[in-house]
Amino acid sequence: MTAKQEEQQRVDKVEKIIEQQLTDTSDKMTQAKQRTKEIETSYGANTRVNTLEVDDQMETNASVQQQKTLVSMAIENETILNTKNKQLQNLKGSPYFGRIDVTDATQTSYYIGTSTLQDDHNNFLVHDWRAPISSLYYNGTLGQVTYELPDETSKTVDLKLKRQFNIADGKIKNMFDTNETVGDEILQNALGNKSSDYMRNIVATIQQEQNTIIRDTSSDILMVQGAAGSGKTSAILQRVAYLLYHSRSKLNSDNMILFSPNKLFSNYISQVLPSLGEQNMRQVTLDDFLSRRLYGIKVESLFERFERDLHNLPTATKLIRQYKESGKFFDKVIEYFSHNDLALSFEDVYFEGEIFFSSQHIKEVFNTSNSRLPLSYRFLKTKNYLIKELKQRIKTDANEEWVQDELDNLDDLTFQQLLKDNNIEDFEKQREFLSQKFLKERYRSIYNGLFNDFFWDPYKAYHDFLNSNSTEHIDNNSWSEMVASIQDSIEYHKIRLSDSVLVLLIRDLVTGTGKNYSIQHLFVDEMQDYPLTVFKYLNFSFPSAKFTLLGDFAQDIFSTTYTNDDRLMNLQELFSDKKCQLITLNQSYRSSAPITNFAKAVLPHGDLIKTFSRDGNIPHIINYDSNDNYLTDIPRLFVELTKHNDTVAILTKTAEQAQTIFDNLKLKIEINLISNQNRSLKPGLLVLPIYLAKGLEFDAVIADNISQENYPDSHEEDIVYTIFTRAMHDLVVTSVGDVSPIIQKIDSTLYKKD
Repeated sequence: MTAKQEEQQRVDKVEKIIEQQLTDTSDKMTQAKQRTKEIETSYGANTRVNTLEVDDQMETNASVQQQKTLVSMAIENETILNTKNKQLQNLKGSPYFGRIDVTDATQTSYYIGTSTLQDDHNNFLVHDWRAPISSLYYNGTLGQVTYELPDETSKTVDLKLKRQFNIADGKIKNMFDTNETVGDEILQNALGNKSSDYMRNIVATIQQEQNTIIRDTSSDILMVQGAAGSGKTSAILQRVAYLLYHSRSKLNSDNMILFSPNKLFSNYISQVLPSLGEQNMRQVTLDDFLSRRLYGIKVESLFERFERDLHNLPTATKLIRQYKESGKFFDKVIEYFSHNDLALSFEDVYFEGEIFFSSQHIKEVFNTSNSRLPLSYRFLKTKNYLIKELKQRIKTDANEEWVQDELDNLDDLTFQQLLKDNNIEDFEKQREFLSQKFLKERYRSIYNGLFNDFFWDPYKAYHDFLNSNSTEHIDNNSWSEMVASIQDSIEYHKIRLSDSVLVLLIRDLVTGTGKNYSIQHLFVDEMQDYPLTVFKYLNFSFPSAKFTLLGDFAQDIFSTTYTNDDRLMNLQELFSDKKCQLITLNQSYRSSAPITNFAKAVLPHGDLIKTFSRDGNIPHIINYDSNDNYLTDIPRLFVELTKHNDTVAILTKTAEQAQTIFDNLKLKIEINLISNQNRSLKPGLLVLPIYLAKGLEFDAVIADNISQENYPDSHEEDIVYTIFTRAMHDLVVTSVGDVSPIIQKIDSTLYKKD
């Protein structure tokens, strides 16, 4: 019997066990649901409240607690069974992808899969890819190897065999022994497939560098600089799954948050963690995060700023933005608002058009607190004092004649609502109770205003700070115009991105709020898109979190218009007080070799990117003499590309360009315009601006109008490179008129041209 036949016999055996466990689990789930239903049905009958006697009260309380425990246990049992069922479903058909033979005292074979599988005698049939022993599959080479145990000690063993499998529908399609991390044959098969609506979970193809990212538990700040298609996002999602596995007793998905580039990307990666048996963590875009914290004001998104910059970005605006988004300016804000004796400007608190608490009164209350106390503590004392004054006012006003008149004129329904939970028999006390309850509801808006700190305006505080700040190398007129424009925008309930972060910081410093200590791990995808002040604020706002930051500074499309700084170095300096690790991934896997070689030729240092040896079609440049001819030819291109590809996208520079293409073609061909509000991709030809395609991949890409007019200089290399690297199998580059200088410098042997 050959080795493959022996391995197939084992696969057959494991598949039968999975099928049996699926049947058993399904039966148990049915029973568990029935049990939960029975407990919930009997809950009311078993918890009738009897409060006549003390003993009865104690018995009732015990009964209630007992029923709560039963319900909780039943729900937990259902959750465990559901999780097991999902894991078994994921294992079915492809139970594992690797095998390692290790010699310690004896020789043992370990099979590696997406989750653990044991038989009825608790023998391990499959080991979870996150288990310590499984690291040898990714990191180990044959011979003496060392791996870390759960208690953080290490163990040295002799790795005798590393075998890789490609199993589908319970049949071994391919297997071979190797000394590499993951052999090219496995990678070719896994990565050469067509794109889909969701990112695939390919734990079988994790490379050694990715495994280092996944299993790092010691770094405070883990930065991953990776070429397009190098597996950054995949590694980071596997890292989330690994951390949840590694620290399950003290960490869950609620303790993690991921900052995604857009809603489309969030949906794209949404299936990876569930396929590994883990719950999705919270995901948020930067503008959503900022908007939620600055309720009632529209925060400019990165996309909106990018579009605006392309139309008009004066030199003075560039200088001001660089200054305001620097770590130095962020620290100036902290220093300014850390002075305990800072004079705050307060707002009048109105009720029904009249002043209830005057700004002068609030200022006097604030000034009575000890100026040596922290500013946030003085602010809190002021707030608490005003709330106490409000409560006293309620007691005082309860005896006012107008309150009694209001009570007498209430309709029956409202009056009955006030009487609810009122067991007072004495008429005068009941009247007093009703008056105060009525006023609490009447004055609720005042209480809410005090509770939410609306008696102080952080926007005005920011305005005052900007007016008092020295502008260094920026002329005073430009600075004053900037301050005035912020004031105008706020009048219309809008705020620029760089300003929103600083306003939030000021609000948090003064009020002592805004810090979330429950988040233990924070992930940022496309880190190159974020201003330094955002990272400073996230570090301030999530003080207990370890950061995992990943991106590609060759895809820095959002800041290319206003800065040429070494952003990666600036980021490392920003976190210099923490334990940082930088990992660089230069191997690109997404695109075929011809596309990768063509795309990296756009970059000044593109030779640092390593091409994965997967064959494909050479990129095709088509030059059109008019825009009409270009638009007329797109349906033909689409038909041609769909002969061998499932997903085809036209990637434009701006949303306006995408809209123009859509408007011209929507009556001629099935085409879908993707905007920032889309959460999923649609079938047919897609058209979208490149900033919405970040992190995504398509079988074929039509690069829209990479012409001299549309991309006139090297400042836009990052945009062009990002467009090209979205393509997996086919890339068509179009140009109306002469091609961009960015393309002209590429070796002509790397493409064909019409």
